Amino acid sequence: MIVVTGASGNVGGQVVALLAAAGERVTAVSRRTAELPEGVRQVRADLDDPAGLKDAFEGADALFLLVAGQNPQAILDAAMAGGVRRVVLLSSQGAGTRPDFYRHPAAFEDAVRRSGLEWTILRPGGFHSNAYAWAESVRGGRTAAAPFGDVGLPTIDPADIAEVAATVLREDGHVGRVYELTGPAPTTPRERVAAIGAALGTPVRFAEQTREEARAQMLQFMPEQVVEGTLAILGEPTDAERRISPDVERVLGRAPRSFADWAVRNAAAFR
Repeated sequence: MIVVTGASGNVGGQVVALLAAAGERVTAVSRRTAELPEGVRQVRADLDDPAGLKDAFEGADALFLLVAGQNPQAILDAAMAGGVRRVVLLSSQGAGTRPDFYRHPAAFEDAVRRSGLEWTILRPGGFHSNAYAWAESVRGGRTAAAPFGDVGLPTIDPADIAEVAATVLREDGHVGRVYELTGPAPTTPRERVAAIGAALGTPVRFAEQTREEARAQMLQFMPEQVVEGTLAILGEPTDAERRISPDVERVLGRAPRSFADWAVRNAAAFR
C-alpha cells in the first residue's frame, strides 16, 4: 500500500489518481475531505500531529511525503512503525540552491536521508500553477501583475511532478536519487501572461510590480524567510536555478509539458 500525504492538494491529488489508475492500493491523507477515485482509502490527519498518523501508515510500504509539519523525524518514525520502507519526498529546488532561506524543506531532506528508508527526493522549481494567483485579476480586468517581468525561469507543470512521483513510487532504480524537476524552457512572467491571453483568445495586460510591492503581497501568505528566498530566485536566479533539468525526461521518457500547454488546459480558471 502507498500512503499519499497532501492528497487534496495540487500535486498529491494527481499522485493519488495516477496510483489508483495503475491498480495500486492507496491511502490518501489530508486535513480536509477530498474527492477521491473509487477504492482509495481516506484518512483525515495532520502532519503536525505525527501520533495521529498511526492508522494511515498501518500496513503501508511506501510514502509520498510533503514538507509539512514541524517534526519530520516523528513523521518518519511513525511511517516506519507502520511498515513503510520507501519514501518519496516532495521538497523544493531552494533546499539545494538556497538552504539558508529554505530551511524547512532542507530539514525534511536531512531527516529523510538519515532515516534508513529507501529514499528519493524531488526538487521542483516554480510551478506553472503559481499563475493561479493571477486568476482573479485576469477574470476581472484582463491584467496580471508580477515583479521581474523579463527574468526567465523553467517552471514546471504540477502534473509532471505528480507523474514523476507516481513512477518513482512504483518502480525500482530511484533509491538515493535527487531529481531536479523543471519545465522544458525558461519563461518570463511577461511571457506567461501572454500565454494565458493566447489560451483565452484575448490579450491580457502585464503590470510589472516593484520588488517591495511583490514582497508586501507575498507576506500575506508566506513566511518572511521564504518570501526573501523566493524574491531572490525570481529576481536574481543562479545558474542552477535557470538550468533546464533532464530529470523529468529521464524518469518519464518524454519531455516536460510547457507553460503554454498548462495555460490551455487550465484556461477556464481565467475566463
